[in-house]
Amino acid sequence: MISARIIGAVVLVGVALAVVASTASGGTSADGITVWLQTDAQKPEWESIIKAATAQFQKQHPGVNVDVQYQTWGDHLKKFDATLAGGDAPDVIEMGNTEMTKYMAAGAFQDLSSQKSSFPNSSTWLQGLAAAGVYNGKLFGVPYYAGSRVVTYRTDLFKKAKLKVPTSLAQYTLAAKKLGAMDKDKGFSPVYVAGTDWYVAMGFVYDFGGSIAKQAGKRWAGQLASPASIAGLTAYKNFFLAASRASKTTDETHPNPYDVYAQGKVASMIGPGWFTCCVGKKYTKTTGQFVMPGHTAGQPMPGFLGGSILAVPVGADKTLGADWIKAYTSNASMTALRALGNIPNTTSLLGKSVNERAAARSWFVPTSKNWVNVENGNILRNMLQQILTGKLTVKQAAQSASDNITRVLNADL
Repeated sequence: MISARIIGAVVLVGVALAVVASTASGGTSADGITVWLQTDAQKPEWESIIKAATAQFQKQHPGVNVDVQYQTWGDHLKKFDATLAGGDAPDVIEMGNTEMTKYMAAGAFQDLSSQKSSFPNSSTWLQGLAAAGVYNGKLFGVPYYAGSRVVTYRTDLFKKAKLKVPTSLAQYTLAAKKLGAMDKDKGFSPVYVAGTDWYVAMGFVYDFGGSIAKQAGKRWAGQLASPASIAGLTAYKNFFLAASRASKTTDETHPNPYDVYAQGKVASMIGPGWFTCCVGKKYTKTTGQFVMPGHTAGQPMPGFLGGSILAVPVGADKTLGADWIKAYTSNASMTALRALGNIPNTTSLLGKSVNERAAARSWFVPTSKNWVNVENGNILRNMLQQILTGKLTVKQAAQSASDNITRVLNADL
């Protein structure tokens, strides 16, 4: 999470940077541009993709050098803040999708809206990833690659229960009931999902056609009390009560689902695809993954995508920066990145792997500068706790949360 101190610094320099944006060269030298990527891309096989994209870019811009500098997730924002303040920002920067909103709101990136149609596959970008680069209806970031959420499960337990991989929410619910009947230990969970894990719960909301909030102009309106959202929240309540024995009141990190899984107390868990790293040696050979199914058979439930966005900072060379991004997100680049195990930024190139199929439907949080206050205020977590404990009806809890979201997102507008 970006600290208030850092954002304050960005806001303070925002006006000055906007004034010099048209004349300052930023991170661009007289004969080249600077690109910041994360160290993940420093692997030899990944660097070959970067070199190919740069060669394509240089055919369009002969004589323009590209200096690719590798950053780390731990300190790249601090370094970026310093370049913004100093007027020497890179021409292209890789940002985590959840890092984008406050920087867009602070005016740290250049508007690429007029060029959107010229970016490869812009009409088929992954919805949940692309949303992270849009602020007040304007495009400030281009999707790079993604990571999806899936179900990690014990293949041996499913086999013992004579269960096939479910392809609908109804099938998954029935499978959970059967697994629960086989092991009535209160510490065993057929589907481990913490009750207040709003990342999972909101997938149900979007699966039924609902949403957290919608924007009209610059104002936001909470949507959790809409009929579609209430249907999704009701489905989540029913699924949780039938399938999970995890706490109704704690979050998804107390404890971490994979820690409980490694203790042999979980038949399946919902979370990022990388959860397989931590299932414990005992269960490595009996662990598999499948797409979290939606309520419509054969359709994946929308998931919250992790991933990266490419942006052109204020003060940088907008034309050259955008053209390098176009080359680096071309079909050739995305195909090569996919071959390395990454999820490409477009549905048109998704394959049949579990993670790729899971990414086909996705969602993202409202890109409001005040969204962090919704999270910090635990509005969604409180709503889920009220629903699961029966303190309020689904409709009552949803209406209260929706009203609070509307108030928080519109503060100071």
